[in-house]
Amino acid sequence: MSKLSTRLIMLLMAFMAMNSTVWAQDFEAQPQADTITVKSAKMNRAIKCTVVVPEQYFDADLQEDQYPVLYLLHGADGSYRDWPKKANLDDLASNYSVIIVCPDGQDSWYFDSPVDPSFQFETFISKELVEYIDTHFRTLRSPGYRAITGLSMGGHGALWVGLRHPEVFGSCGSMSGGVDITKFPNRWKLDKRLGKYEDNKQVWADHAVINLVDKIKPGQNIIIDDGCDDFFYDVNMNLHKALLDRKVKHDFTIRPGNHSWSYWVNSLDYHMLFFAKAFDQAQ
Repeated sequence: MSKLSTRLIMLLMAFMAMNSTVWAQDFEAQPQADTITVKSAKMNRAIKCTVVVPEQYFDADLQEDQYPVLYLLHGADGSYRDWPKKANLDDLASNYSVIIVCPDGQDSWYFDSPVDPSFQFETFISKELVEYIDTHFRTLRSPGYRAITGLSMGGHGALWVGLRHPEVFGSCGSMSGGVDITKFPNRWKLDKRLGKYEDNKQVWADHAVINLVDKIKPGQNIIIDDGCDDFFYDVNMNLHKALLDRKVKHDFTIRPGNHSWSYWVNSLDYHMLFFAKAFDQAQ
């Protein structure tokens, strides 16, 4: 072999090694979290969301793999940025091999407002967002592989959306959820979504999670918890008792804590484990 051929081969090998190194560095540097914008036809506007995928999502050997999805809702006065800032969603997504989606709830309480057409978040979460995620990400597209949970307003919203749409969500949960909004008529902009409580008591009652108990269909996986020092403690206990009276299977826990991020970040670990078991059973 000539010296020129030898040099060419060596240069080619060096080039391949360099590109292999660059590819490996790019793979390791792939961000797991991204901000997306999803157009809502119902509201005629775009909603921002954070999507967190597991680290293995980018593995070249796993490009055919599909993943279950957890929809994770924030509380009042919050945004889609809250959960990614407070909890290590990257690790949770990778450890449980799940895609996590955090939509911007905009103080909506996650129902379709009967008085404001620009706040139709039940439709957005249960239909428009799920369809977008299933179209743009490698998801397992059946109810058994979808879960929804959240904190405070998001706890109410997750149960509201999840229990009303068992054909979409096989599992739903709540952390410190405001599950009976009729007890808080002057808080958290609820009157802007439902009208003044004094003039719309039946509308408020119709949009309270606690009044869904009679309509729950069997088969869903439900997890609810609250801190013993939380101001939503009583309404969560009432929901638990109502579920027991109607023999609705659910996981219910009261732990030390109040209405705080330290409680919710800890609570998320329990919800992730609960949903992971539900996903395994769906296989």
